[in-house]
Amino acid sequence: MEFENSFEVPLPPDRAWAVLLDVPNMVKCMPGAELVEIVDDKTFKGKVTVRLGPVTMNFAGTVKFTEMDAVNHRALATARGNDAKGRGAANANIQFGLDPSPSGSIVTIKTTLSLTGAVAQYGRASGVIKELANQITSEFAGRLRHQIDAENASPVSTQDPATNSVSAPSTPPPVESLSAGRLLWKVIFAYFSRLFGRRQG
Repeated sequence: MEFENSFEVPLPPDRAWAVLLDVPNMVKCMPGAELVEIVDDKTFKGKVTVRLGPVTMNFAGTVKFTEMDAVNHRALATARGNDAKGRGAANANIQFGLDPSPSGSIVTIKTTLSLTGAVAQYGRASGVIKELANQITSEFAGRLRHQIDAENASPVSTQDPATNSVSAPSTPPPVESLSAGRLLWKVIFAYFSRLFGRRQG
């Protein structure tokens, strides 16, 4: 199955490109992801946990960048993972692109996903999987924007003229952790809203 996701970041393409290729840092923004090993500057091993209702899928695998075009801000990567309980595998080819926008850059991710084994049953509900990808991308983009805003925030302390006391700059609120149950219901609600919306039209 194929699907496309996009989001905007408040950085020009050159700066956004450097941020997005900082894989160890980006993994921190990805819901359910964990970096296990940096094989080299283009190959990374990790784990991804996805929960659908009572079923939790734990994939361990490798992501490898096969092409990188820093001039045009384009990259290709392959991702291969196997479920820890032997219920199947997921393979993906991913295209990344960055384009300028009035407020920064638009990041576009095009994914071709193949599921095998028992997990392939979820592939039959491709609409649900696409909605899941949309929600995960939205969570990732929110965490990334929060991280960028925190880094760009001024560290200068402020002084209260009434008390002549100095206060430290306010700390941005922590990013909300991913709730699998909440995410699942958001996916289901969005999927059926679109389904019934098309029927009514």
